[in-house]
Amino acid sequence: MKCNFLTKTGLTLMLALSSWTTSLYAQTPASKMDWWREARLGMFIHWGVYAVPAGVYHDKKVDGLGEWIMHDVSIPRDEYKTYAQSFNPTKYDPEKWVQLAKDAGMKYIVITSKHHDGFALFDAVGSDWNVVKASPYGKDLLKPLVEACRKQGMKLGFYYSQANDWYNPGGAAARGHWDKSQEGSMDEYIDKVAVPQVRQLLTEYGDVVELWWDVPTDMNKERADKLAELIKLQPNIITNDRLGGGHNGDITTPEQYIPATGIAGRDWETCMTMNDTWGFKTADNNWKSNTDLIRNLVDIASKGGNYLLNVGPTADGEFPQPIVDRLEAIGSWMKVNGNAIYGTTASPFKVLPWGRCTKVKTAKGTTLYFHVFQWPANGQLLVSGLKGKVKSASMLADGKMIKTKATEDGLLLTVPSQVPDKIASVIKVEITGTPEIAPYVIKPGTNGGFDLRAELAEIHNKQGEASASVEGPENNRNFGFWTSNTSWMSWNIKGANPGSYTLEAEVATPARRSEVVVETQGDARSYKISSTGDYNKYQKVNMGTITVLSKGVTEIRLKAAASNWNAINLRNLTLTRVK
Repeated sequence: MKCNFLTKTGLTLMLALSSWTTSLYAQTPASKMDWWREARLGMFIHWGVYAVPAGVYHDKKVDGLGEWIMHDVSIPRDEYKTYAQSFNPTKYDPEKWVQLAKDAGMKYIVITSKHHDGFALFDAVGSDWNVVKASPYGKDLLKPLVEACRKQGMKLGFYYSQANDWYNPGGAAARGHWDKSQEGSMDEYIDKVAVPQVRQLLTEYGDVVELWWDVPTDMNKERADKLAELIKLQPNIITNDRLGGGHNGDITTPEQYIPATGIAGRDWETCMTMNDTWGFKTADNNWKSNTDLIRNLVDIASKGGNYLLNVGPTADGEFPQPIVDRLEAIGSWMKVNGNAIYGTTASPFKVLPWGRCTKVKTAKGTTLYFHVFQWPANGQLLVSGLKGKVKSASMLADGKMIKTKATEDGLLLTVPSQVPDKIASVIKVEITGTPEIAPYVIKPGTNGGFDLRAELAEIHNKQGEASASVEGPENNRNFGFWTSNTSWMSWNIKGANPGSYTLEAEVATPARRSEVVVETQGDARSYKISSTGDYNKYQKVNMGTITVLSKGVTEIRLKAAASNWNAINLRNLTLTRVK
């Protein structure tokens, strides 16, 4: 791994255009994607010779990813080859692996058939650098996993590093070769190693549901086309966006993060580690908590994506116990709440301060699943903006009915005083027809002012132009990829004390100068923003005052000036009442 196509933070024109083009990819027709969209949760397995050094080289711990050790410390090919002599996974039990995934609620598995070190987990053609010929184990590791998956009803896909190959001559390396024996023709590598091996994976292992390319270094169109042509061997296979050469695949694959607002019009799959590394590394004990993992799953499902959660087995073929513990915790939660994940679609709400929502359309209406992260101490949970006829509301875990009340601000739920599940309690609300949801309204804080955060804004992009979007990790979102002066954002506020408010913006930009305009009812003020030094270096800037005329719903608009506009990142706009 170590490839991230949708950058979380920062803003450059190149990345902005990358985001724009990604958003314009056509979504794959339903047919072959049906099972994938239903699944929502899968297991990623990174396994190979790198599990032998496990992050240690010459008795020293190596920083970085476990599977990148050959590259990161420039291990010569002949030396790295000796690790294969210790790769003898006699404790490998594919039946157990599949059962662990199944018990965790996972619906598919994707395993590294060949990673960047070039070592194949099958009897690969075109190279003797594989588990059958180069290790004492001497047997194909994929075939028994295929059989176990077929037996237990688990779908299986293969990861294949098509370009980066640090062992087979001609394969690419992210920072170039360090060993003369790596040198060779990349075109010959593609023709004699990559293409034959991918053909082998697609013809000798039955149905392959997903083909996961990675890191397309030097993959021009001619090279990529040769691999893309092989997809015809399995027409129903799903491919990702990392082949290169202009091939977009069926799914976008954000790595180690969750897109702030999902990826509209595009199937996507967040791949993420349980600790800090993909391949097994003895010193990496920075494990994510059960709460983080389960809430990540909920967050991803609420934005319409899939969660491909990684495990890194040891060289012996076992899952480390912390992985097993976390899989069991996820499974326990999914047994109770799986209906709120499987087959759901993205939340219709812009924001729910206390949790997330997933949605399912039914024959007579809509089922909304509310995943509550912050349980209300007073037993009152407001679903802001939700209108429509409620057929029923109940706790998903035990079916206990919940009282509902329609209010001016939305649907009020009266919930039990004790939190049912500290990680995520799920409330099932059935609505007649399609739910009506009013625009999100921001109310004043204790000081009478308003915090207009990026994630609370409505984003307005002109069709066919670079798309501004909400980016960044939770609690630190920013309005990024704002490269076009036709894009703008707006917020609805309510309950303002009419009068003057000071404006303060938290912005970041390397541009020498940029100009924005803030509008309310009939009032518009422009402000020039100077460079903060970097797109990640935020500063608060005073933008003068603006007038709010009504206590009712008021739209606040932030626009780029028609001239003197340069790209900026913006976290929030703060309105403070002038006393």
